[in-house]
Amino acid sequence: MSGTESTAVRVPGTEPADVVWPILLVEDDDADAFLVSELLDEVAAPVELTRVRTVAEAVRRSEQVACVLLDLGLPDSEGLSALRRLLAVEAGAPVVVLTGLVDEYRGAQAVAAGAQDYLVKGQVDGRDLVRAVRYAIERKRADTAAQALRESELRADERARLERGLLPRPLYDDHRLRHAARYRPGRQQSLLGGDFYDMVSTPDGTVHVLLGDVCGHGPDEAALGVSLRIAWRTLVLAGVAEADRLGYLQRVLVSEREHDEIFATVCALSIAPDRGSVRMRLAGHPPPALLHPRLTALPGDVVGPALGILDEDLTEEVRVELGQRWVLLLATDGLLEGREGPGGEPLGWEGVLPEIAQLWPPDGPDSLLDSLIDRVEARNGGPLTDDVALLLLMWGAD
Repeated sequence: MSGTESTAVRVPGTEPADVVWPILLVEDDDADAFLVSELLDEVAAPVELTRVRTVAEAVRRSEQVACVLLDLGLPDSEGLSALRRLLAVEAGAPVVVLTGLVDEYRGAQAVAAGAQDYLVKGQVDGRDLVRAVRYAIERKRADTAAQALRESELRADERARLERGLLPRPLYDDHRLRHAARYRPGRQQSLLGGDFYDMVSTPDGTVHVLLGDVCGHGPDEAALGVSLRIAWRTLVLAGVAEADRLGYLQRVLVSEREHDEIFATVCALSIAPDRGSVRMRLAGHPPPALLHPRLTALPGDVVGPALGILDEDLTEEVRVELGQRWVLLLATDGLLEGREGPGGEPLGWEGVLPEIAQLWPPDGPDSLLDSLIDRVEARNGGPLTDDVALLLLMWGAD
């Protein structure tokens, strides 16, 4: 073979009939290249062999092949430099090194440096060559799968750490006030986003509730969400007045965010000690929905700008009577921005409340939250684009 050439040969019984390995032979010697081709022809290997003469050509092609057969004595390389250049290619193919009799010790060095195997020219037949290629491909797949598993475990650990920060154990001691929470990642499924919530009681019996959403998706947004939640809890425990908390929270956001475009929406509630009413402040966030005794969204006509948009907090307090038995649902935009099919309009509470009506009375709070997300995703035609955080509050209701 000369230049860059391809030939296809196959071994019966070694691979499914429709599987052909694209193999790259990096060899500048015509006689050695012909020998490799003949060895593969003898056993009809399931191979489509492409030959190049230089490392530079091999680097350009290594991502499109299943395995590389590499001669170390190339004109544009020295020692193991050719191997190192190929191994440095991201998502590159596994490498099997070809050596001469006098260079056999370099083959062992190549394996130590990252090659899958080495073969000595003149001492292998076609089956040895095919076996080495197959094992190299299988080991590469196994290594890739193991790496993916490790990365998945690391992501799971990171999600768990972030979840502990974003979705903490509420700090209140009223066993009659029950809650349930649910978090589901959006379509990206990679990391938690910036959705967060918290509940803290104060000595006067008031239970303070926070649900928020940092715009964006990823570890930076999640870390910022954790910072805001912890800052809010600290403000409540320190006795800072309700009217001042969101202003301080905005200062934390501005100081911690990576970019000026980052903002956060927040719903802050203060449930009265007798649990009959709630005070509400909305910063760019949708209001909660009352699920019982009637099904309706709370007033959303007094919504201030999201935190981080303006230099000051302009939220206004709204007081809502709840009655003796009630169920409230707080939700981030991820749920309410689900659509009526691809390209449809956002559902909002107008589209979500009918789904809740179909689920009421629920089998239990956890079942209600899971089923609601499932139903909204079904209407959306697939997983929701953004993360969803839900917080269900129940007082005196079954």
